[in-house]
Amino acid sequence: MRKLGLRTDPRRAMLRNMTTSLLKEERIETTLTRAKEVQRLADKMISLGKRGDLHARRQAMAYLFDETVVKKLFDQIAPRYQERTGGYTRILKIGLRRGDSAPMVIIELV
Repeated sequence: MRKLGLRTDPRRAMLRNMTTSLLKEERIETTLTRAKEVQRLADKMISLGKRGDLHARRQAMAYLFDETVVKKLFDQIAPRYQERTGGYTRILKIGLRRGDSAPMVIIELV
């Protein structure tokens, strides 16, 4: 796991927030290194959604911040990927950020 220049608690909160936002909006813009970390976590959440049992739902509730996002994950997002074995997200490079030349990307659900 990358440290992303943050201590453990703020890093964990940021990744949880970004994962929740990605599943809610289905597309977010961020830096490349953050997107790679969010991609790992979002794929895990979608795999939980594909399982669909009560334990998986509770695990997703424990990680994601918004209850409506968990409902969307299990009712809308996971059924779309039932035939797919992995690779639920895609990272598209969009250029460099003006302030510090950080590589910016769009991460979206496939």
